[in-house]
Amino acid sequence: MISVKQLSVQIGNFSLSKIGFEIPTGEYAVLMGKTGSGKTTLMESVCGLKAIQSGRILLMGIDVTNKKPAERGIGYVPQDGALFTTMNVREHLAFALKLRKWPAGQIEKRIRELAELLGIAYLLERFPHGLSGGERQRVALGRALSYRPGILCMDEPLSALDEDSRGEMCDLLKTVQAHTGVTVLHVTHSKTEAIQLADRVLLLSNNEMIARNPAEIAGDS
Repeated sequence: MISVKQLSVQIGNFSLSKIGFEIPTGEYAVLMGKTGSGKTTLMESVCGLKAIQSGRILLMGIDVTNKKPAERGIGYVPQDGALFTTMNVREHLAFALKLRKWPAGQIEKRIRELAELLGIAYLLERFPHGLSGGERQRVALGRALSYRPGILCMDEPLSALDEDSRGEMCDLLKTVQAHTGVTVLHVTHSKTEAIQLADRVLLLSNNEMIARNPAEIAGDS
């Protein structure tokens, strides 16, 4: 569960004031809004990457308002994937597990599980420069999910993909969410993504958060 209460953020001349919303455990929420409305700022605040002025953030029932990003139990996929150029796919999938000092045997088992789930077993020895956009996003997703976080946050994860790859990734995200039960917050401009993926849509507009049904988004002009 993600619960944000009366959240206020100030960055330069931009601010969000007293924003609140909830995403029940296991739901897939899509966060939408016009460019500059504060979607990424809000997500980064939830992840602990942006300082907040006031308010509370509760994740899986735990108040994480003052916790560091690594202590929040969030898997995070930034917009560009942010893969490390010096690491191959296997090393990306192992990265968070090694930081958490998982035993080598468990790391290898988890790599195999992720590679099968994401369809990237054939890429394990490849480096980012040799991957397509869709492959890079699968690897970024695998890295984010590697240590089995309860929450997954993704910032425009499909924006750089062509139409066919975007459709494949939507199918994959639905499969992954059903398989893992992870609670998802997904930022996008795409109504198509919202309709295909969301259990609920959160519309950020004029410093106000409005919960929408995906079917309502489909009917918007």
